Amino acid sequence: MSAAAVGVVAIGRNEGDRLRRCLESVLGAGRVVVYVDSGSTDDSLEMARKLGAEVVELDLSIPFTAARARNAGWRHLRSAYPEIELVQFLDGDCELVPGWMETAQVALAGAESLVVVCGRRRERFPEATVYNQLCDIEWDTPIGEADSCGGDAMMKMSALVAVDGFDDTSIAGEEPELCFRLREKGLTIQRLDHEMTLHDANITRFRQWWQRSKRAGHAYAGNFRRHPEAGFRRGQIRSAYFWGLVLPLNIFWLGLLLHPGLLLGYLVYPLQVLRISGHLKNGGQVLSAKLRIFYAINCVASKFPHVAGLFDERKSHRAGRVELIEYK
Repeated sequence: MSAAAVGVVAIGRNEGDRLRRCLESVLGAGRVVVYVDSGSTDDSLEMARKLGAEVVELDLSIPFTAARARNAGWRHLRSAYPEIELVQFLDGDCELVPGWMETAQVALAGAESLVVVCGRRRERFPEATVYNQLCDIEWDTPIGEADSCGGDAMMKMSALVAVDGFDDTSIAGEEPELCFRLREKGLTIQRLDHEMTLHDANITRFRQWWQRSKRAGHAYAGNFRRHPEAGFRRGQIRSAYFWGLVLPLNIFWLGLLLHPGLLLGYLVYPLQVLRISGHLKNGGQVLSAKLRIFYAINCVASKFPHVAGLFDERKSHRAGRVELIEYK
């Protein structure tokens, strides 16, 4: 399979120099690169054109979502370049690692049922903040067959066509939802043991962490609403409600109404942190005790913004709104 059979779709909004690094990492070698812009007010559009990418501007009158941007990108490729068989999706704050494209192509050519591959995404500046370090740990998922991928992945065009791509109305969690529909058709997703991208999370404040975690809760609710019969994301939703709402409220009321000593029930949270940190196994990384504790705290504390995201998704769906939850 030649390089010409692969097209690249990069999406973004106001990414600045991150977008330059992103596009420069994929341009060349005869590849068609499409940049889909979601209403940037900086020089992203001009920069992308000067670098040689084809630019698709989303209609400002329709709410922006990453899913909608990715769909616009691969559909543009399919229409303008029908010979393209594979699509490399890339977020505008990511840079592709040399050698990934060739590795991904070989993997997808080796099995008809394999339709999505992803690799190791790393943070560009993991030491900058603890939030960036948490992201770097999160990206290091197990090698082999997977339930889903993230925003950076190579997919077969035929698979995208078969399920009509991403759900345009999904503001978060669109990749797992797409992968769920692919797996329902007996197709597979795999994480390869290969470096794929450098990501620039640039999370420096607690509010950014909260918003990003809230978006995850929104994604769980949206995924479940779309596939309730299959119970997709039911486990994550139950966990969020239990740890982020039901348990803390019950401890509070029992302590208030029965005996203040029952408020010691809140000690279950640090105990849960210790339990998670003690069992933490994360990809190929060897994590320090400090990082294991930080990541375990993140896992427990994130239940609270997850609950906020669950309620937000329900409210947005009832109101018929599509509003992005951004953390940058």
